[in-house]
Amino acid sequence: MSIAPYIKVIGRGKDGARPISRDQAYDLMCQVLDRRVTDLEIGAFAVAMRIKGESLDELDGFLAATTERCIPVACSRPTLVLPSYNGARRLPNLTPLLALLLAQEGVPVLVHGVPDDPGRVTTAEIFQVLGLPIAQDEAGIQRAWQRREPVFIRTEVLCPPLAHLLDARWQIGLRNPGHTVAKLLDPCTPGAGLRVVNYTHPEYGVTLNQFLQQTHANALLMRGTEGEPVADPRRTPRIEVFLGGVSQPGLSVAAREGVLAELPILPRECDAATTAVYIQGVVSGEKPAPPALLQQVECILQALRRLPVTGGVPAAPPVPPVLDERTA
Repeated sequence: MSIAPYIKVIGRGKDGARPISRDQAYDLMCQVLDRRVTDLEIGAFAVAMRIKGESLDELDGFLAATTERCIPVACSRPTLVLPSYNGARRLPNLTPLLALLLAQEGVPVLVHGVPDDPGRVTTAEIFQVLGLPIAQDEAGIQRAWQRREPVFIRTEVLCPPLAHLLDARWQIGLRNPGHTVAKLLDPCTPGAGLRVVNYTHPEYGVTLNQFLQQTHANALLMRGTEGEPVADPRRTPRIEVFLGGVSQPGLSVAAREGVLAELPILPRECDAATTAVYIQGVVSGEKPAPPALLQQVECILQALRRLPVTGGVPAAPPVPPVLDERTA
């Protein structure tokens, strides 16, 4: 089967392209992930979607097809899912620190992402320097959680077809819908996972806000640090919490306006070894954690407390009370 009929609809340029339905998007992504199409068709798909952008229904269909091809991760407790696909260029990558601080609180933390990226310092590299577990299968994830450790799993292990689609970037020179889907991926028992969904461009934050509502998601939505799902240590970003797709103003965090009176102490270099030494210092209590990061940790903990799971079967989502918006 060819995806040419879909390309004909989505590939007519910025003004002429039209969206396809959720079911069509699901079928298109299934064909792409299962490699039932040519490399030329994948390139056309990537370029067309890059120009047009994903509609909410298209994104929903793409995500559904990808999730079906992930290894399932059984969760008996509310679990945090951190997608890590950008790494660091200028600031230290503190996604591993966020994962460790939450694991210390007894939270099962699953980080998924790419092992390396030219010119960037990935979370996988820092996990390796810290001696934290990098799982090869679902059993490895469970063993790490039993030890109260956060665990990293490479995309090529979690969802091999997605990893292949992401790799197309290096031939085409453009990101594709797989990169957006990767940051929304949740392989956990349905209803048990809380995702941290981050964006870089503000206009995309609007799209993701609508998407999380439409898909009844449990998620934190925030502007990430260089594309990572961790608060910028130099300032507090707005963090919006969604439970069952319903925005939770009482759990959300308002952005801190203005300039900080005192900047947190951060390492001058952002390489994996230097970042790992800094993270060890914070976790051991020798160095203070950035306040913005502690605020994100508390926000996540409060959201997870509202996400009860018993015996691997998610409980019905609670009806959110009417709460006054507050700043942390």
